[in-house]
Amino acid sequence: MISISDLDFHFGARTLYDGANLHIKPKDKIGLIGLNGQGKSTLLRLLVGEYKPDGGSISMSKDVTLGFLNQDLLSYDSHEPILVVAMQAFAEALDLQKKIDEVLLEFEQNYTDDLVDKLAALQERFEALGGYTMQARTEEILEGLGFTTEELQKPLKLFSGGWRMRVMLAKILLQEPSLLLLDEPTNHLDLPSIKWIENYLAGYEGAVIIVSHDREFLDNTTNMTVEVTGGKLVPYAGNYSFYQEEKVLRDEIHQGAYENQQAAIRQAERFIERFKAKASKAKQAQSRQKMLDKMDRIDSVAPEAAKVNFSFRFSVQPGRHILRMEHVTKKYGEKLIFRDTNVHIERGDKIALIGANGKGKSTLMRLISGSEAPTAGTHQLGHNVIMAFYAQHQLESLNVDNEVLQEMVQAGSKRTEMELRTVLGSFLFTGDAVFKKIKVLSGGEKSRVALAKTLISEANFLLLDEPTNHLDMQSVNILIQALEQYEGTFLVISHDRYFVENVATKIWYIEDYQLKEYPGTYHEYEQWQEERAKDAKKLGAAAPAPAKAAPKPEVKKQLSQTERETAQRELKQTSKQLQEAEARVSKLEVELAGYEKQLGDPNIYNNAAQLKDATVKFEQVKKELSKANDQWAELAEKVEELEGKL
Repeated sequence: MISISDLDFHFGARTLYDGANLHIKPKDKIGLIGLNGQGKSTLLRLLVGEYKPDGGSISMSKDVTLGFLNQDLLSYDSHEPILVVAMQAFAEALDLQKKIDEVLLEFEQNYTDDLVDKLAALQERFEALGGYTMQARTEEILEGLGFTTEELQKPLKLFSGGWRMRVMLAKILLQEPSLLLLDEPTNHLDLPSIKWIENYLAGYEGAVIIVSHDREFLDNTTNMTVEVTGGKLVPYAGNYSFYQEEKVLRDEIHQGAYENQQAAIRQAERFIERFKAKASKAKQAQSRQKMLDKMDRIDSVAPEAAKVNFSFRFSVQPGRHILRMEHVTKKYGEKLIFRDTNVHIERGDKIALIGANGKGKSTLMRLISGSEAPTAGTHQLGHNVIMAFYAQHQLESLNVDNEVLQEMVQAGSKRTEMELRTVLGSFLFTGDAVFKKIKVLSGGEKSRVALAKTLISEANFLLLDEPTNHLDMQSVNILIQALEQYEGTFLVISHDRYFVENVATKIWYIEDYQLKEYPGTYHEYEQWQEERAKDAKKLGAAAPAPAKAAPKPEVKKQLSQTERETAQRELKQTSKQLQEAEARVSKLEVELAGYEKQLGDPNIYNNAAQLKDATVKFEQVKKELSKANDQWAELAEKVEELEGKL
């Protein structure tokens, strides 16, 4: 399908690929791995033609289509509903829909046999392209990726970058390209969505190349691993776990070959040095020198991944109780997040908070940190507790004009420069890299600096919100090692199952607006949840609903040509009215949200006139929205009825 031959590619004086080769077959599911900066994302851009090779070739069959999910798509913006944005995947079918509508309109003025034939041909092609099911398929994928049915009609512009990325992913999946290129797809997915896409990719007919730091995701979605190392593409015939085992064996063989060659080189060099001046042996010495000059040198195996070799310091030890929150309720306007829930954290707890996005995980983290107040309930921090909070937004607090080492010095840990260099070395900043300006660092490098600052803060209680996002596997491993050595208490939000399994001894999840706890590892929690699901299924099967007589199959009435044309015109007009009603509902929802935010501001209660005005408008828009929703429901039923006739 695609052949990469003797690929060369450079960024300035830096060589990323040097004679790299790879053959991608139609149903390959490839995990593309390697350290940050080795060229994984660059290879994907070379495949889609954004970059051109400096040497070698990338050849592919004419019928190959590519779908590329990358972080640049975060900036895509639109006022269209997300359902409409995702359905852009069906460009040809949507174009045919317009042509069908034009023909139906023309029927009103000029009914001819030629037009009937044209309509039939258009409808046949439309059906072949899946036009009649494209909306249902789009809804299924968007809801699988975590959107609610109500959110499908909301404009893309209202969603955060991570949710927009999900819409872009849905659009690419709906295009069903022969090769999917996914660059860190799990960065913006929660656990249920990750599991959904794992199932989706398992049945995907085309080829897939995935760049990801999520080991379990790679294990569950790939059947081949390609390591980018030393400018080459090294294939392994299995998933990531297979790669890890095979890599050890290959490295042992490779290192043995290297050591044997080095012994042969030393022996030849001793011979040359000893006999080059002797006439009787000079010819042999020259021959051996030529042999050494022509020899393909074997490189030594790269050293093991960096190890954490710094110690944590606590200026004070906390008491037994780290945090107590009792009978906590949290609302945003009318939206309930938590209801009468309790939060207890004891000294030494290693907790992972998991679950779907939108359930309140980050809200809970902010409530615990004290940066946000509960609507009701109490918050009590324990004796001598020193807290440090890491989240992605804290990357913005880094001083972009500072050098990496300077940023660490200003973190106020009172460590020596040598100690800080040791910490930075554990986070892959070695040598002159500590003098890089923050502003030139990649997203992953900034994450490592912010994490390093958090870990040297001498805090005895850490809050870590998605710390593995934008980290490569080596950096994730470093963080795991650091948290394993950490003697304090921490709470971490993460969707990386390998990371959670290796750091947490308690699992928190949110259910029915309450915080729940499972006292064990993530693997044990998963098994427990599976048993719960089986028990619930058995319980449901044990008490079946009363049997009903099977309804008689409804015989669809055959319409005459005139009745069909009338129904099609009515359907077109009603569908247009439905779209207008949807737009009005979306507009009113935005207005209502604005007034809710206004009424949620405590300052408004100091201004009686402003409060009265906002309250009146809120109630007015609320009534209009209710009426608009009723109108939308009536039109939707009418559309469904007309579609059933045709």
